[in-house]
Amino acid sequence: MTSTVTAQQNSQKMDSFINTLMSKMTLEEKIGQLNLVTGGEATTGSTVSTGVEGKIKSGAIGGIFSMSTPQRIRAAQDLAVKQSRLGIPLIFGMDVIHGYKTIFPIPIGLASSWDMNLVRQTAQIAATEATADGINWTFSPMVDISRDPRWGRFSEGNGEDPYLSSKIAVEMVKGYQGNDLAANNTLMACVKHFALYGAAEAGRDYNTTDMSLHRMYNEYLPPYKAAIDAGAGSIMTSFNDINGVPATANKWLMTDLLRQQWGFQGMVVTDYTAINELIDHGLGDLQRVSALSLKAGVDMDMVGEGYLGTLKKSLEEGKVSQADIDRACRLVLEAKYKLGLFENPYKYCDVNRAKNNILTKAHLAKSREVAAKSFVLLKNDKQTLPFTKKGKIALVGPLANTGANMPGTWSVSADLEHTPSLLQGMKDVLGNKVAIQYALGTNLLDDPAYQERATMFGRTIPRDNRSEQELIAEAIKASEGADAIVAALGESSEMSGESSSRTEIGIPANQQRLLQALLKTGKPVVLVLFTGRPLTLTWENEHVPAILNVWFGGTETGKAVADVLFGDVNPSGKLPATFPKNVGQIPLYYNAKTTGRPLEQGKWFQKFRSNYLDVDNDPLYPFGYGLSYTAFQYNNLRLSTSKLQKQDKITVTVDVKNTGKYDGEEVVQLYIRDMVGSVTRPVKELKGFQKIAFKAGETKAVEFELTEEDLKFYNEKLEFVAEPGEFEVYVGTNSRDVLTSKFELQN
Repeated sequence: MTSTVTAQQNSQKMDSFINTLMSKMTLEEKIGQLNLVTGGEATTGSTVSTGVEGKIKSGAIGGIFSMSTPQRIRAAQDLAVKQSRLGIPLIFGMDVIHGYKTIFPIPIGLASSWDMNLVRQTAQIAATEATADGINWTFSPMVDISRDPRWGRFSEGNGEDPYLSSKIAVEMVKGYQGNDLAANNTLMACVKHFALYGAAEAGRDYNTTDMSLHRMYNEYLPPYKAAIDAGAGSIMTSFNDINGVPATANKWLMTDLLRQQWGFQGMVVTDYTAINELIDHGLGDLQRVSALSLKAGVDMDMVGEGYLGTLKKSLEEGKVSQADIDRACRLVLEAKYKLGLFENPYKYCDVNRAKNNILTKAHLAKSREVAAKSFVLLKNDKQTLPFTKKGKIALVGPLANTGANMPGTWSVSADLEHTPSLLQGMKDVLGNKVAIQYALGTNLLDDPAYQERATMFGRTIPRDNRSEQELIAEAIKASEGADAIVAALGESSEMSGESSSRTEIGIPANQQRLLQALLKTGKPVVLVLFTGRPLTLTWENEHVPAILNVWFGGTETGKAVADVLFGDVNPSGKLPATFPKNVGQIPLYYNAKTTGRPLEQGKWFQKFRSNYLDVDNDPLYPFGYGLSYTAFQYNNLRLSTSKLQKQDKITVTVDVKNTGKYDGEEVVQLYIRDMVGSVTRPVKELKGFQKIAFKAGETKAVEFELTEEDLKFYNEKLEFVAEPGEFEVYVGTNSRDVLTSKFELQN
């Protein structure tokens, strides 16, 4: 009760302050608060803001992004506080996506840890470092569900599942914002991209999106809502259209759904020049689309300056109202108030924090730990791994000696010059215990122009102009006398990410030819796979003894890979997305719906059933899949009752035993299926998971609780309901390999 009263008092105090401030503001100053410009560092689009200093002084800028260091930010803040008429402070944002200077695994990799404590810790460390460098607003978390790995931004999200992504969204928001948004070591989160961006047609970035409301509410919207319910301070619009209306001009999305149905009270900002891009969407000229966006409920215009240049005229012509402008201005000012900027505009400008809180030993140690726990062991025939720390290892491949690519895409603040490569990281960990013989083996890609597109933003991998035969021969020579070969292959960091969609998502052909040559040596070959998306690895899975998917693990990738390859860490990552056998299976995801003509279980092909002529329906690796150096056995699945009464709960228990010789962690996963519904229901839905450590030989009884709330979904009328009837429960090591039981939800 006391906390509720305090919150009301704080809200009243904020309202009074902002009412007083807005009563003094001119129309131009109110519109100025809606203008977010770039400071010129690490820009994420083709437009760069101009005349920034003069606009700050005139009150024509509300915030700056892509500017860092306490010195630069203090200088800009000085202009706003000391030289503009009302001294309204600026807000400073940055794309702090998976770490600031200490970089953690790319989001799809972090999701593979299935460790919510670690997820929150990475966001806390990112907030600590970014705020020490003067930043108070991050454009993260990105929670777009995607089931099409051709989409480049698959790397930035949490995969295909709304339940897992929702859990991660909550932890990221809480990690960034902490318990006090006004503290100088917390960041305001910005949930993006609202909404449905991950469902872009053909997996092509910025493309149109089209889906039913039923799918929207049940499968794509939950992570956004979870982040908002967790208290996220801001939302970013997406580039795609929804029901024919682009998100940035979509009143149903930004006002009806976001504010009225979900009760969001924070600020909405566009993505980079998204208002201007409405012109190419065909919605009109800049004045018209700016008015449409404001009236839709969009508060801040990123970089495009459509609001700045047109809203006064639109107000005079009656195309927007004073209330529209006041609403947006108030929400921007409220964000600044909640960050404590009116109380102390310079609270994020402490040079001592910048010296002492960035790239600390503790942060780097956590980066190394998280990276190792994000890696997914996809194959390990005849216990090829772990290696012993002796003898010789051949390290081959275009990803073996490139530190700049280790942080992965969207690591705009990373110190690329001082990030160890895989080669250096292995040497640092192994010292003189293991001799490492390195060779490039092949270029990243056959096509030099393609390689240039795939290594932008300082992620260059120098090309070797020798013939492919010469490069492979050198790799074979480096492998002579080696006990095993580590092939560092896959994508460069910028082969995924924004504007990095691919139609072919296998390992590049030249890299595969190198891999074939290495296998012919007869030595054990381990594929260390770098990727920002699920890849098609059918041939590799058939022929390569061991495959370790390391995504892009961040600053300490090289050391973390060595930790896992040589057994200091037992891999425990699980896939947050399905890996298809070929591109033609896409979209392929575990929680699909059945058809009226389902393929019989265990069958490859049946005429007049839902299948293909040339490949079976099964994935290469299912959702939730990941091996360990040890083995886990599941037994004795049991339910506390077979009849679930409303307002009651069922306890689901399973015995899990570590049957191997290594200690290890296992992600125990619980799924359900609603057997009969008023609308079609998925064949499986994740409803619980626990990451648990087991000693070798240890057995633990793992418990989950299910309530009526876990069984709810949006029906045909978009009512959130649980319908009485039979449910199946599945518990196992992934979405495919499970034990099964049943219960009934009663009226």
